[in-house]
Amino acid sequence: MATILFYRKPDCVANARQMLALKAAGHDLIAKDILKEPWTAEDLRRFFGSMPIASWFNRAAPRIKSGHINPDTIDAASALAAMLADPLLIRRPLINADGARCAGFDHELVLSLLGRDTQDDLEGCSHEQQDTHCPSL
Repeated sequence: MATILFYRKPDCVANARQMLALKAAGHDLIAKDILKEPWTAEDLRRFFGSMPIASWFNRAAPRIKSGHINPDTIDAASALAAMLADPLLIRRPLINADGARCAGFDHELVLSLLGRDTQDDLEGCSHEQQDTHCPSL
């Protein structure tokens, strides 16, 4: 089984469900606060691989919902700079499983860690489904 660095937002219900699924699959998790991690652009970029820039973002972030940032029109350098300034923009979770990295819970890496073909809707934010919001920081 893998040792997984799991970068999450504290008190995020979806991230808590995701962590439980990985633990139930037998993995060791080290939970880290995505908002307090001392990110560099290079560190963040490693999690996104060949993903389109627009999919690097947490679409529920306030600055995206307000229209202040448009993930569909931003370039990579500007996206990373925005994320360094406001980590709420980063798609969660960021996962580092023994050196293999991804952003989000809907990637082949996560499916292989879970030992299954689907992620059973563990990607979505439960607050968006209930039209509520995560606790304020």
